[in-house]
Amino acid sequence: MLANKRILLIIGGGIAAYKALELIRRLQDGGARVTPVLTRAGAEFVTPLSVSALAGQRVFQHLFDLTDEAEMGHIELSRSADLIVVAPATADLMAKMAGGQADDLASTLLLATDTPVLMAPAMNVRMWEHPATRRNLATLQADGIARVGPNDGSMACGEFGPGRMAEPAEIVAAVAAALGDGPLKGRRIVVTSGPTHEPIDPVRYIANRSSGAQGTAIARALAALGAEVIFVTGPASVPPPPGVTVVPVETALQMSAAVDAALPADAGVFAAAVADWRVKTASDRQLKKTRDGMPALEFAENPDILARISQLTEGRPALVVGFAAETDEVVAHATAKRARKGCDWIVANDVSPATGIMGGSENAIVLISAEGAEAWPRMGKDAVAQRLAERIAAALA
Repeated sequence: MLANKRILLIIGGGIAAYKALELIRRLQDGGARVTPVLTRAGAEFVTPLSVSALAGQRVFQHLFDLTDEAEMGHIELSRSADLIVVAPATADLMAKMAGGQADDLASTLLLATDTPVLMAPAMNVRMWEHPATRRNLATLQADGIARVGPNDGSMACGEFGPGRMAEPAEIVAAVAAALGDGPLKGRRIVVTSGPTHEPIDPVRYIANRSSGAQGTAIARALAALGAEVIFVTGPASVPPPPGVTVVPVETALQMSAAVDAALPADAGVFAAAVADWRVKTASDRQLKKTRDGMPALEFAENPDILARISQLTEGRPALVVGFAAETDEVVAHATAKRARKGCDWIVANDVSPATGIMGGSENAIVLISAEGAEAWPRMGKDAVAQRLAERIAAALA
């Protein structure tokens, strides 16, 4: 999907620079040609020799290289690529980009280019959350700079939180999305994700433990394969991916209406954990404790989005994928659910507390289709998403 694409990779100075070595290899595996630019700080973490050996060509480091600059090398470098990737994009590099500085080769390339830019930020959590970085991020986004990550995680400094650079596989997916290429180019896919919040009163609501991580990963993977993704998301704890159209909702009724508005589509992937029930008449005032005990709550059934879309007689997506979160007899219950709903596939998983899957970083699924049940090994949710996206692409081909 990246065959013959020219990527200019700027490697900033941070411990995450070591991931740039794997990133080079993954980009090359996809068919891309990678030209590396190593900042002075980046060279404190990875050597020019290792970068050059992996890239298969020389590493550019210095702005005032007489041979290169006699031919205006920084101008040529900045405009000869299909995409410029900055990974890691440190706080310093982001500040230079936002301020239009050009005091080294990397910042000069970024200022002199008319090529699309994708950055993968990486820094200490306090630096990421600092008002100056937030201002710089807003400026860069307004300038059209695409972004992947950062993720939450443990850092070399010993702190935990947002600031960890996206994994190489995520960056490769974002590169493909930024280039707008792939087997799903021209396809429109609706993805639902996250929980729904069903209000009891202005303070309380009914919800579930879904983080939205798997739905988000699926949307990102589909976009990376070139799809136009309409991402209908409940109040998830993970941010939506770049490169998709985000439709935020709170309740099941809102999600159902948003899905309708997103049609027609080539496929629908219904990964959201939609509440089955809602309070029939939510109070417009906070419910108070009384001597009479608990207030009586009357419930109403929420719309079954998956079943309704699966059973459309006109405008049904060619492929409808549902999800089944089960705590026992996973295959039997998911198989029955597929027949009952009328969808093409069911992605089933065991979310009993012992698995750690709901809200965790891994998943172990069984894909239920007309051909039967196919168990996948436990893997990261990004890997599950990539594999599912590729199966969807093959089914729509």
